[in-house]
Amino acid sequence: MMSGNYTTIDNQNVSGSVPAVSDTPGHVSVKFNDTMLQTFPPSGAQGKISGAAGPPRDADDTFSKPVSGSSESQSSGGWFQIFTIAAYQPYFDVDTSDVLERIKDSLLPFGGSFNEKTASNPDLYGPFWICSTLIFVAASIGTFATYLAHKLQHKEWNYDINLVTWSAGLFYGYVLVVPLCLYVILKYFSAPSTLVQLLCLYGYSLFIFIPAMCLSVIPVEIFRWVITGVSGLMSALFVALNLKNHIAAAGERWFLIVAGIFVLQLALSIVLKLYLFNVSV
Repeated sequence: MMSGNYTTIDNQNVSGSVPAVSDTPGHVSVKFNDTMLQTFPPSGAQGKISGAAGPPRDADDTFSKPVSGSSESQSSGGWFQIFTIAAYQPYFDVDTSDVLERIKDSLLPFGGSFNEKTASNPDLYGPFWICSTLIFVAASIGTFATYLAHKLQHKEWNYDINLVTWSAGLFYGYVLVVPLCLYVILKYFSAPSTLVQLLCLYGYSLFIFIPAMCLSVIPVEIFRWVITGVSGLMSALFVALNLKNHIAAAGERWFLIVAGIFVLQLALSIVLKLYLFNVSV
């Protein structure tokens, strides 16, 4: 049908055409489940997004799992445990009252109950800070003693930096090597003792030398020898009496072991006196 220059084509009969959209589309009703609207996220959600926190099911979680053979995978057992911080955390689980109580026991050597009190919770916190304090006190008090001796004689004085390194090597080395050697000896004789208990005992046994060094600054030689003897005797008795009951299980040689511990602890105080307070002007 022609109307002017235009031709009207019946759209309904054209092949491949898209039907026209009606002017008044019908309403499409979408029904939601009430439980899905009240709970977010849904408790029974499926797929990659789940209600529980965690990576998607098909995600690569290689970095969230410990690598086989790593220290994290071995932390639950084995000797790899000694390389983890968690292995040493229980030995620093003490408060100020615990440390002060153990320091007080170290000043009362005749009690002999230090090992029993610390058997369930031996610590390395107190021994570490006691040794660190001793290094500072030994270097500073020893230096001040030499300075005072030179000034009283009106002589020139020079600071000796070797006191710091010597003190660090002496105290840290003594509190590590001696308990370790004693632990091996007690293991050989099947005597009941642990390495941490020995480290704790020896660490607190050195506390008596802190006030002893402070008193040794007095420039009176006989007084310094008295302080050295008293502090060394108290420290040696503290270690020997606390280990006596444990070492008694070693058999007939227990007396020799206790005597050796006593002499070695007493020798430490003499070494401190001769090196730190044997002032020559």
